[in-house]
Amino acid sequence: MASTVLHGITWGHSRGITPLLAASQRFSELNPGVEISWKKRTLQEFADFPIEKLTESYDLLIIDHPWVGCAAATNCVLPLDEYLPRDYIQDQQNNSVGYSHQSYNYENKQWALAIDAATPVASYRKDLFDRSEITVPQTWQGLIALAKTGVVALPAIPIDMLMNFYSFCIAHGQTAFANEEEVVDEETGAAAIETMKELYGLLDKKMFSCNPIAVAELMSSTDDYWYCPFAYGYSNYSRTGYAKKLLHYKDVIMFKKNKLQTTIGGTGLAVSAFSKHKEAAISFAQMVVSAECQRTLYVQHGGQPGHRSAWLDADANHLTHDFFTSVLPAMDNGYVRPRYNGYLHFQDHAGIPLQKCIMENSDPVAALQEMNSIYRQSLVHKRKKITA
Repeated sequence: MASTVLHGITWGHSRGITPLLAASQRFSELNPGVEISWKKRTLQEFADFPIEKLTESYDLLIIDHPWVGCAAATNCVLPLDEYLPRDYIQDQQNNSVGYSHQSYNYENKQWALAIDAATPVASYRKDLFDRSEITVPQTWQGLIALAKTGVVALPAIPIDMLMNFYSFCIAHGQTAFANEEEVVDEETGAAAIETMKELYGLLDKKMFSCNPIAVAELMSSTDDYWYCPFAYGYSNYSRTGYAKKLLHYKDVIMFKKNKLQTTIGGTGLAVSAFSKHKEAAISFAQMVVSAECQRTLYVQHGGQPGHRSAWLDADANHLTHDFFTSVLPAMDNGYVRPRYNGYLHFQDHAGIPLQKCIMENSDPVAALQEMNSIYRQSLVHKRKKITA
């Protein structure tokens, strides 16, 4: 029996659990006295239960980068730059996929390591396009034309709409959260929503209950949908044998004269400040996010690494039909969400009036006013210490 048992919590997709199980097994083989047990939760369960409370029960936590403002306020996870070698942290920064590594750095402390990297990118059924005279869209106009044929899928639950809202604000000339009075100016926000209405109004209504995983499953299990213009990419679906039909991935379309700038996601690996086995937990984190593990064991077992060397690795790209090199430009162009303590209140609620406005084709200004109210509520905890 192992003398040290670490408890970790992650999310329940193959991308989130399988590579951790493989890496944990190998870590235990190299460290016979240590066992790592993982519990998986749905993405919604993560949203519904405060991560700062989970740190009381788990040694290792897979987190989303907007939570690091809370981490800094509560000190419930370890600032890993104070525990890991300086050259290791520097390597992580030098080999960040877009701003993945930097997104976990807040108030000059590294609250997690970028174990996984993602941003909304395009996916498509190459086999269906190859058998037709239709081409994969390159522009907004091409996307709208294809959507009118009914073969476009797009996750349209509130959280994914909100992430795309940020992208369309940037596309219309302003980045959201420039001040603490409004999410974005009324002209830009209304233009972004009207642009979104043009596309979402052409979609199958079932999309309004689909997240990116559900869309990928629909596209890879039926021939009903040929193309998704922007959803968080999952390299699993670009691997032979994972799903019934293979998905290919690529960079996003041009809007006006520029590529859309999508909102980065991915996950980080954090170590609880309450862990009774900090040294073992830190050692595992150091191993699993290392360049060597990320481009080999981690990616081979369904992971979507956060270390750039894996994205450039020939074997990783061969395994995934060039997923990584195809979408790396979108990652490098990605937008980083706010991370202040309290932002997650906005993220959890602001997509609801946005979705309602787009579904009902109602007044965008009214939706923006409701989003601004939620934004101001979210600022209450900013820079304020709270008890974990």
